[in-house]
Amino acid sequence: MPIAEAVQLPPPVHRLRPRAEATAPILLSPPHLTGEELPALAATLQSGWVAPAGPAPAAFEAALAETTGLPHVLALSSGTAGLHLGYRCLGLERGDEVWTATLTYVATIAPAVQMGARPRFLDVSPESWTLDPELLERELARAARAGRLPRAVVPVDLFGQSCDLDAILALCDRWGVPVLCDSAEGLGATRRGRPAGQGARMAAFSFNGNKIVTAGGGGALASADAALIAEARALAHQAKRPAPHYEHETTGYSYGLSSILASLGLAQLGALPSRVAARRAIFERYRAHLGDLPGIGFMPEPGWSRGTRWLTAVLLDPALGAPSREAAREALAAAGIESRPVWKPMHLQPAFRGAPRSGGTVAAGLFERGLCLPSGSALSVSQQDRVIGLLRGLWRR
Repeated sequence: MPIAEAVQLPPPVHRLRPRAEATAPILLSPPHLTGEELPALAATLQSGWVAPAGPAPAAFEAALAETTGLPHVLALSSGTAGLHLGYRCLGLERGDEVWTATLTYVATIAPAVQMGARPRFLDVSPESWTLDPELLERELARAARAGRLPRAVVPVDLFGQSCDLDAILALCDRWGVPVLCDSAEGLGATRRGRPAGQGARMAAFSFNGNKIVTAGGGGALASADAALIAEARALAHQAKRPAPHYEHETTGYSYGLSSILASLGLAQLGALPSRVAARRAIFERYRAHLGDLPGIGFMPEPGWSRGTRWLTAVLLDPALGAPSREAAREALAAAGIESRPVWKPMHLQPAFRGAPRSGGTVAAGLFERGLCLPSGSALSVSQQDRVIGLLRGLWRR
């Protein structure tokens, strides 16, 4: 019996009836399947390849290279693994400094700290909510005068919007500091017509279950430098050297992406343009139906950027008549609607108490007032209306 017939799956998910949809939970960013995943999975299982090797990971890597514009790609078990390998390939050593935007998820900096590096957190620009190039320039000049430049600068693509990577690269090139771009949230975004992450020494991507393209997990490290990815590939597979026995000159990791997950990611990747269009349309609908309320604002999109709106982020200012971020979040949660504050800045996290920082007031203000609304690319108009109606009701109160 063909595997596609033998695999027992739940019945297809159909659109909920209006009454059921009116009360069903709404998640922040659930996976959105294309319908191509089962045939791809069946083909992989029939091939006999399930380990982190074979045709599926190679095909996924090739498709990612075309999508990102970075010709050398390594598929991995997570975006965090990609960042860890990026730090390792850049020669990060204990005591080195790593600079990153404070408004990010902990995975951006955790591998570097675990390797013994010292983090420095830089504020973000109000124009983009990503690493502020003007602040970076001042800090690099200061560090150069002190003879203590960072080992790496790690800008972050936030909520589907690319950082101003061109400006950041120009500054870091001036002082010879490599850039490892955390593009975990940036797949499908562009800046000045170039894909997110392109131009950095390396860029890391994520295919977690909540991402715009998911493999159910997984990540990737990409670069224009073939030697860097070759080094990362060896480290990702336990740093085994060619030999009839297991030979190791150093230690590595078990970070490869399984063929099963690679086949899921490959089935998803072709839908990326439609997923971007859907999420941008959801953002615009939120803005059209909520933008007239006093004290509400939306994550800006600079003229040089075209983001995916992976998550729609709004700002709520009680001083101007809006409910607080927490009042809105709790009201949504009570109605079965998931939302989430924007990332808590790293310089405010207990894990990094006392870490050096430059600025931080912009990021802190965004955290205090920022809320991410349901943004899944399969979010129906009626589900959007539930979110919109509930939020508008908070102002009427």
